[in-house]
Amino acid sequence: MADPRQYRPEQGAIPTQPGVYRFLDGEGRVLYVGKAKNLRARLSSYFQDPAGLSDRIRTMVYTAEDVKWVVVGSEVEALTLEYLWIKEFTPPFNVVFRDNKSYPYLAVSLGEEYPRVWVTRQEHRKGTRYLGPYTKVWAIRETLDQLLSVFPMRSCTKSQFNQARRLGRPCLFGHIGKCSAPCIERVTPEEHRETAMSLIRFMEGGGSKAIATRRKRMLEAANAEEYETAARLRDEISALEAVNERNVIVLNENLDVDIFGIAFDEIEASVQVFYVRGGRIRGQQAWISDEIGGLELSEIVSNLVLQVYGDVKFDDVVAVPEASRSVDDRAHTPLGAIPSEIWVPGLPEDALELQKWLAERRGGTVRLKTPRRGDKAKLAHTVRLNAEQALARHKLARAGDITVRSQALEELRDALELDRAPLRIECYDVSHTQGTHQVASMVVFEDGLAKKADYRHFIVRGPDGEGAADDTAAMDEVLRRRLARLLAGAAGDDVGAAEDEDRGDRANASGEAETPRETENARKAERVPEAEKSFETGQISKACDAAAGAGDAEDAAEAGDAENATPGEDEAGGDVPRVAGQPSAPRRFAYKPDLIVVDGGLPQVNAAQRVVEETGADVRIVGLAKRLEEVWIPGEDFPVVLPRRSPSLRLLQQLRDESHRFAITFHRKKRAKAMTRSALDAVPGLGAAKQKALLGSLGSLAKIKAASQEELLKVPGIGPALARAIVEHFADAG
Repeated sequence: MADPRQYRPEQGAIPTQPGVYRFLDGEGRVLYVGKAKNLRARLSSYFQDPAGLSDRIRTMVYTAEDVKWVVVGSEVEALTLEYLWIKEFTPPFNVVFRDNKSYPYLAVSLGEEYPRVWVTRQEHRKGTRYLGPYTKVWAIRETLDQLLSVFPMRSCTKSQFNQARRLGRPCLFGHIGKCSAPCIERVTPEEHRETAMSLIRFMEGGGSKAIATRRKRMLEAANAEEYETAARLRDEISALEAVNERNVIVLNENLDVDIFGIAFDEIEASVQVFYVRGGRIRGQQAWISDEIGGLELSEIVSNLVLQVYGDVKFDDVVAVPEASRSVDDRAHTPLGAIPSEIWVPGLPEDALELQKWLAERRGGTVRLKTPRRGDKAKLAHTVRLNAEQALARHKLARAGDITVRSQALEELRDALELDRAPLRIECYDVSHTQGTHQVASMVVFEDGLAKKADYRHFIVRGPDGEGAADDTAAMDEVLRRRLARLLAGAAGDDVGAAEDEDRGDRANASGEAETPRETENARKAERVPEAEKSFETGQISKACDAAAGAGDAEDAAEAGDAENATPGEDEAGGDVPRVAGQPSAPRRFAYKPDLIVVDGGLPQVNAAQRVVEETGADVRIVGLAKRLEEVWIPGEDFPVVLPRRSPSLRLLQQLRDESHRFAITFHRKKRAKAMTRSALDAVPGLGAAKQKALLGSLGSLAKIKAASQEELLKVPGIGPALARAIVEHFADAG
């Protein structure tokens, strides 16, 4: 992983104009594309406080090794260029909404001399008008069959048309009246094109007028005793009414609008859109994004609008004036294009720029709106409910399949020759940067699902307090500490005493090792009566802070992963058994795992097995090697190879990847704090809040060191005495 300081551009070198920027990895691949009104302000935000970024963006910043940008003339140009770059480079860290299926369209090839109509799932041919999308392909095929009896036009392929023209006789549709047979010149090109335009007008909202016109002509024919003509018009009216009934009226006004509903949590987002044309729902689509990285609703809306309407190409539609006119002389656009109104659940910050961008693509005014009352609000609420239900179904299908989870556990039991299915599995991983800031993670899966309340972090210290010699030694230390807690809990001993055998087993809020005095304060805090303790959600050992100012226990669940867990309760809300002599700590370390998984091959597995044997713990150990995804068992010369697509291997991979994520996230936070705070911590009177203010205003530690007293005084919260102390401190430090 790269150090962001290695590639961070000088703040003065970044322009303040609007533009688009790209983060690139070491091989020049684009990782992320973004736009900004002010490039300097936006890019600086990525480097000032990486720990404050979302997990997705923080990972991107540490993965990247370079950042480049392009200045543009306006925010609308920035929107356009951002979209083009996302389409060109498909950067992995940009949120992408995936269409959950390919929808059918009704296509009319207006670019041909004799336009053709057909059903397709592709929307890319130049000179073709696309009507749709529709939800069911069989429904649009039935609709087309009925439409051809009223609007007889060509539906054959080019080769079929040319063959009929050479033979001088039409196909079956020409004989039964569902094609006007332009192949044998029964109609002129102009007459055939008018038939095609009539079909388009009907599908774009002109159904009522078409039916009314035919009803009037039918009555006139009946009065004139032209009964065959009247019967044909009657059949046409029946066919058109059958097609029209499929388009339910949802708005009294003749309105064209796309209605978006969004449901999301901190990880995933579900989007539903209803396409309304002429007051009727003409189609529906859905998208799912598996990782939104903590985006706000306004950011999701902005990304969504950019992606959905970025593919619309109006140059592909032949410019026929009648094609854009409905029955009441209002402008109508194809369903795949951009309507005059777009309803969204919340307006993005760049709504004005998006409207300008949409207007340029549509060739007319486009308004982003959020309905607040009346029938429009009710319809928007219905779309949102669809999105919520789709998100619930997606989560249920992905994570709630108990059959697959049970199969995975049974496969592991058989493959590893366990006595029973491993209902509780713990996985460990070590993370560091060239031996510094060594940490490890423990993640827990129960019944095949992550139990984040039981996740733990470890700070690896080594025999001399300077860290372990290598990954194997680090894993040795972590497993010894974990198994010591397991054995102490099983014996009913004080787990806290087991921790205190090694004075380095606690960490303060900054992740640094506590002094013996701090450890003693923490032990005193644990003896405070339960009634005097005040717990904060997700922070198991905050009571120690309140009583004695001691820091969090290092072996505690990360706040971000267990923020909904209440200390002293399990995830179901029941009481968790307490360890004797330590009423403030849940007994989660005393739970025995059925299986421990380590990241690595045979050397790592054998080292872990030695720890198990030396401690006397009765726990099975396996390792998962990354390259070939082989499962290694202690003492075996050959690995167990699980089928590549088996649920058991996928479960082990998920465990391994989750432990890696949990370890590297903690390592990065620890490293970031050390990089930005170590030198500033030594300045007397300079606390965390003022350090953050300095970094936010000046941009880097180097600039703080080089700043004059007058420059420091401009930073909020920095007074004359503190400014002088900062200058003197760094002057003395040389």
